[in-house]
Amino acid sequence: MILHTELVGEGEPILFLHTGLQTGMTDFEYQTDYFKANYQVILPDLRGHGKSESGDLNNFFEESATDIAETLDHLGVASAHIVGCSLGALAGLFFAKKFPDQVRSFTLSGIMAEKPDNWLELQKEDIEHQSQLLKNEEAVRYFNNLHRSNWKQFLEMAKDENWYPFDMTKDLDGITAPILYMVGEGNKAETKGANIYPSMKANIHVAIIPFASHLVHTHQPEIYTKILEQFLNEVHK
Repeated sequence: MILHTELVGEGEPILFLHTGLQTGMTDFEYQTDYFKANYQVILPDLRGHGKSESGDLNNFFEESATDIAETLDHLGVASAHIVGCSLGALAGLFFAKKFPDQVRSFTLSGIMAEKPDNWLELQKEDIEHQSQLLKNEEAVRYFNNLHRSNWKQFLEMAKDENWYPFDMTKDLDGITAPILYMVGEGNKAETKGANIYPSMKANIHVAIIPFASHLVHTHQPEIYTKILEQFLNEVHK
């Protein structure tokens, strides 16, 4: 499917893939405002999010990879710098492996390279957090207005202990473009990737950012953006 997409600015294309339950316009706001002066910023809503209506979450990541490819083709963009966090980074990972020729560079954060020993405990905490979210009437109204599809289906998806694609995150094989892995020091399950990934590939840069956790691009937007800018400048050399 062709994703609902907003375009901002002109220049070399950079595509931001939002986190779960966000949209292209509600996530990466600081980065969009910063890069729009020199780049064409591409902001899709992943399937089931925002205005990209879909009730089909079967093979979500595989289908999202195809969605991104079809959307770029629709926009006439042969390749782009891909930037994603959490759910968006996972979708971007599937895309980068399946369509490597369409990736100029790949920046990811908010993912785990290996399954933590306490995965079931972490998942239980997430489910409890989601349960509290559904009890918050103001939050429910916000997400009802933000998404045309049933956003609660993503909460159901995350209840399956096998929903996380560890078989894909365990390595970055197949990605030929330069890679930047950024992680907040506060998420120990994710910081392990800073050691695992560089041992596998030569074309990967790593940044562990202090005073940040899972959503490093929002916890430390200025630091994150400056590192991303430096990475893109290196790619251009």
